[in-house]
Amino acid sequence: MDTTKPSSVSPFSATSGIDPAYASPYSCMPAELAAQLSTALPPLLIDVRRNDPFVNADATLPGALRRDPAKLAEWATQLPPGRAVQVYCVYGHNVGFDTMTALRERGVDAQFLQGGIAEWRAQGLPLTPKPVGSATRWVTRERPKIDRIACPWLIRRFVDAQADFLYVPASEVRATALAQQATPYDVNANVADTPFTHVGELCSFDAFVRLYHLQADTALARLADIVRGADTDRLHLAPQAAGLLALSLGMSRLISDDHKMLEALLPVYDALYAWCRDAALGTDERHNWVVA
Repeated sequence: MDTTKPSSVSPFSATSGIDPAYASPYSCMPAELAAQLSTALPPLLIDVRRNDPFVNADATLPGALRRDPAKLAEWATQLPPGRAVQVYCVYGHNVGFDTMTALRERGVDAQFLQGGIAEWRAQGLPLTPKPVGSATRWVTRERPKIDRIACPWLIRRFVDAQADFLYVPASEVRATALAQQATPYDVNANVADTPFTHVGELCSFDAFVRLYHLQADTALARLADIVRGADTDRLHLAPQAAGLLALSLGMSRLISDDHKMLEALLPVYDALYAWCRDAALGTDERHNWVVA
């Protein structure tokens, strides 16, 4: 494969912020990526801006997962097998190019965005707001139990490991979202407008899986069945749903601080996801106690 890095940087095109020196068979123009993201199985979109540019940015591409390019060796092995990946940096120069190259060397079907997020913005394509000077920030109703714990787990593990979460009375969600540049989730339209919420029989966890293009992760899909069953009291959806419901309600009785509740239950979702991965692979451990 030809992923040779340009030996020198040419001036920007006169008509765009795209640098022809970084043209590659494995690059994608902004309009092409926008079209791909609207398909039934879009590529996994990954923001690989270095930490300082990311933290100080005011937006991300919609549905982008945040990954540190300096830690590629850690997260590359966790990508869904066989899934196409699109990475982007600030300008579509060496960070995006080098990340794409390293992923392809590991067998990942990766491309990078020509012109980066700067050109995406210049072409007027949609962006998701993000607080300047911090990681992503999210706000929901206080006293979380299932969905409002499961969704932060998904964000921390798959989207942005440094994400901040705010729990406030329902009547304050809209104002807090505006004042704190936070994205509301798991609330209805009377509380605040958000795509990260229940739709029909699906819960907010399902919305995060869909909007961040994580449907190809079979373990996450299995976990979504468990969360949905527990959160919507349809315990027949997964045998584990009743256990998650009981555990969540019991922990809510024991822990009154919402953030302590979140931290206490994050390892539970780690464990459930690990079990789901084993189950999806057919390697889950069976309990084999035999009554004497």
